[in-house]
Amino acid sequence: MPEGPSIVILREETARFVGETILHVEGNTTQDKARLVGQPVLDMRSWGKHFLVQLPGFVLRIHFLLFGSYSIDARKENRSPRLSLGFANGELNFYACSVQFLEGRLDDLYDWRTDVMADQWDAAAARRKLRERPALLACDALLDQTLFAGSGNIIKNEVLFRIRVHPLSQVGALPPVKLRALVEQVRQYSFEFLAWKKAFVLKRHWLVHTRTVCPHCRIPLVKEYLGKTRRRSFFCERCQKLYRLAVPADSDVVGPEGG
Repeated sequence: MPEGPSIVILREETARFVGETILHVEGNTTQDKARLVGQPVLDMRSWGKHFLVQLPGFVLRIHFLLFGSYSIDARKENRSPRLSLGFANGELNFYACSVQFLEGRLDDLYDWRTDVMADQWDAAAARRKLRERPALLACDALLDQTLFAGSGNIIKNEVLFRIRVHPLSQVGALPPVKLRALVEQVRQYSFEFLAWKKAFVLKRHWLVHTRTVCPHCRIPLVKEYLGKTRRRSFFCERCQKLYRLAVPADSDVVGPEGG
């Protein structure tokens, strides 16, 4: 699943279509493709894992789910696009993704303070939301798009290793310095992810994600499917401390991932 930094790259790559008019539309989406024809693109934006095209009066939202992808000025062989947008200056194709129309303006539909890569990102609000859900597992918190829009499984694994926190730790048991580090590192790592991906060296910088040996203590890493999200977690049982509440808190319901 593409994470927030990858959607920022898409936004940057498609900036040349802002101000252009959609001349023709193809694809196997069930949405009303005819509605897009003749519409001028007012803006291209990203919120977390959502790619957003602002059109007059409504928004085209693309969510890449687990296996979605895109291509610009080219078609992928033996694959039909879910949606293809043709402009006078090029073509934009989306594959294996969710396509949805949202009525209204982007600023009325999205809270940019929750997007870890947005200028409006509000770290204090993220810490407050975490304190309100003490039983929430760290591995689930970092995938909850209502807390950290744009954070995905790579960011989750790498951030928890950086701050030496076990993925099954409860956020209410984290010392204040660890809670602050968790929130700060999600944003910092996201921008590092962006720079590494643009330089085509992202995987070289992974310390634990998909790795087998801890780079610090040289013991085997653990790979398990943890939390309510059941996503892959890679962690070191020696380096990463498990923090648990002394008194069990009420069970926590994790928000949707933004699908």
